[in-house]
Formats: sequence, structure tokens, C-alpha cells
Amino acid sequence: MNNNYITVTQLTKYIKYKIDNDQNLNKIYLKGEVSNFKAHTRGHFYFTIKDENTRINAVMFSTYAKDVKFDIQDGMKVLVTGKVSVYEATGGYQIYVDSITEDGLGNLYIAFEQLKKKLEQEGLFKEEHKKPIPKIPNRIGIITAPTGAAIKDILSTLKRRWPLCETILFPSLVQGAEAATDIVRNIELSKNYDLDVLIVGRGGGSIEDLWCFNEEIVARAIYDLEVPVISAVGHEIDFTISDFVADLRAPTPTGAAEMAVPDIRDITKLLNQIEIRSINGITNILNIRKEKLKKLSESFILKNPISMYQIKEEKFDNLFERLINSYKSLISNNKNKIELIDNKLINSINNKYNSDKNNFVKLLSKLEVLNPLLTIKRGYSIVRKDNKVITSKNDLKKKDKVEIELTDGKVDLEVL
Repeated sequence: MNNNYITVTQLTKYIKYKIDNDQNLNKIYLKGEVSNFKAHTRGHFYFTIKDENTRINAVMFSTYAKDVKFDIQDGMKVLVTGKVSVYEATGGYQIYVDSITEDGLGNLYIAFEQLKKKLEQEGLFKEEHKKPIPKIPNRIGIITAPTGAAIKDILSTLKRRWPLCETILFPSLVQGAEAATDIVRNIELSKNYDLDVLIVGRGGGSIEDLWCFNEEIVARAIYDLEVPVISAVGHEIDFTISDFVADLRAPTPTGAAEMAVPDIRDITKLLNQIEIRSINGITNILNIRKEKLKKLSESFILKNPISMYQIKEEKFDNLFERLINSYKSLISNNKNKIELIDNKLINSINNKYNSDKNNFVKLLSKLEVLNPLLTIKRGYSIVRKDNKVITSKNDLKKKDKVEIELTDGKVDLEVL
């Protein structure tokens, strides 16, 4: 038997050994197009990198995948670094990726543009959501590193421009993997201090140094804060997501301090101008009042007040005399009218009385004629049974009790 035969496993292991020990394959810089991308639930990325003629499978384990700041999509042109090795189960070679960027762009720039687009579509950058910065704040919070040029510039500028303002520093990490979480923690902490405005920022640096201000958690914390926020990150040419979501973007930390408070020299100058205008205004009013008082004091009425009384008294006498005459005339006219009405009323009453008297006599005569007592006096009587007048013999029967009313009284009888 030929002893040169080997197993598939042995062959695969040999090929893997050769490839793993090839220095040219241990660090590969590869460019191509992504296809069949899949993000595993455990955090690993599986995809294919291809060009016009061929393709290679790629794996990016979660150790490296967690550092990718942008969304990988099929069709995306990418640049990857990694090493080539053999997957023994299938015998296929593949590249194990440790970094990936979009071709022509850096990872961080891609992540910046993707988050910016997302938050902009959600409306976090809209002007109607921007809160006004108070013109004269009493208490300002500052989230930045406790050491360095940024905090010194901010404090010195605030002290120079508006020393009446109270400042509260919230020391924070502003660089590194834990910086975003620390900034959010300090934003939450600032809610307990009744601030008028909050400055969030740091000095200049690379995009990597400033990256914590491009994190989504920081952007949403700034947006949700009720206190107006001034973003002061880096230099004037540096833009971060925090700048877009904040209520006001300052080009530098020093600029943020200048925007947060007025200049005491300007306020002093304004107060001096107001003082001068107030003095001039009051002086003008006093001069006008003095002139008016002078004219009044020299008026004829004030110098001869009795003359005003005499004129009024004379008018009153005339009016009083006219009133008396009118009163007398009114009484005289009404007296004649009353006498005439009185005579008419007496005549009407007498006529009415005589008429009613005659009518009464006539009615009385008629009643006398119809009076049943007169009929009884002429020899007639009234027969009643059970208080009912009997007008027919048919209304009676033997043993009935009846009552007969005569001229001089009543008699009870029994019918036989």
C-alpha cells in the first residue's frame, strides 16, 4: 500500500499551517465591495468581499466589530485589514478582519454623517426646539475637564465679563471610551442645581479626541434638558453632533463664555446712558411743571379768588329767583286745575249715587213682590218633607212626617 496518501484533515491542516506562517498573509490590506452582510446576535460580522472577478469570505469577530462606528451595508465599497487563514471545517480560506472603513472615508466620519442624518430626520436640530439663552444669567453650569485650557478660558472670560454670575463646574471626562457616559451623567446631575444655562465642551483635538461629543447618548441628553445648552467643542472649524442639537453653538470655549453672559462694561455704559436720559427727562418734566405753576400763580383767579365766588353767587341768585317764580306759577296753575277736577269729581259722585239709589229702590220693589213671606201672610202656607218643599199630593203617603210653615210659626204633622 502506498503510504503517501493523507487525509483531507491532514491536507487542510497543512495548508492552514502554510498560510498562517506566511508573513505576507498575516497583515493584508484589502479593498472591495461588501455583499451578503450579516450581523450575528453574538456581535460577529459575516460578509463577502468581492471585485469584478472573484470574492473572498470575511469574518469580523465582536472584539473588533464593537469598534465599528458606521452601518455596514451590501454594495458598500470598503477598505479592510486583517489576516488570511483557513476555516478547517470547510477547507476554505477567508480573511479575518480587524478593521474596516468605507473606501475614501474614515470610520468616524461615516458614523458622524449617519448619526447626523438620523437625528436630523427626527427633528432634533430644528430651530423651533432651540431654547433662548437668558440675557443676564445668575447661575451657569460648566461640563468639561477640571484641568486644561478650556475651563481656564471659560472661567476667566466669565469673571471678566460678568463677575456677578455664579459658576458651577461639573468635572467630566471629555475624551476616551467612558467620556460619553460621564458627560451624560453630569448633564443629569446638573438638573439639581437650578441653572440658567449650561456650557458643555472642551478644547480642540482630533476627531477621535472629540468623538464623545458625537455620541448619540450625549446628543439626546442635551436635547432633553430643559435648561438651554451652549455647545463649545474644539475650535471654530470643528463641528460635532452636540453643536447641532444644542440651543447655541459656540466656536470655542471662550466664545461660549462670551455668549453666555453680557459684558459688564456694556451694561455699565448702558446704565450710565439710562441715568443721563432719566435725569434729562426728569429735568424737562420739572421745568415744564415749574412753568405751568408760574402761570397759574400769576393768573387773575388766584390773585382775586373772591371774584370767582362773586360771579358764581350772582348766577346762583338769578337761578334761585327763577326757580321761585317757576314754583309759584306752577302752584297757581295747578290749583285752578285741581279745583276744576274736584268739582267734576263731586258731580260725578253725586250723579252716580242718585242713579244707584234709584236702581236699588226698583230692585227692592221687585224683591218685595217675589217675597214668599208676603204670600204666607195672605193665608198660604209652605209644606216641607225632609226639608224639601212639597208641591203635589203625589209626593206624600200615609205616615209621612211633614212640616207646615205658617205666618206665625211652624207645625209638624203626620199624613193619615
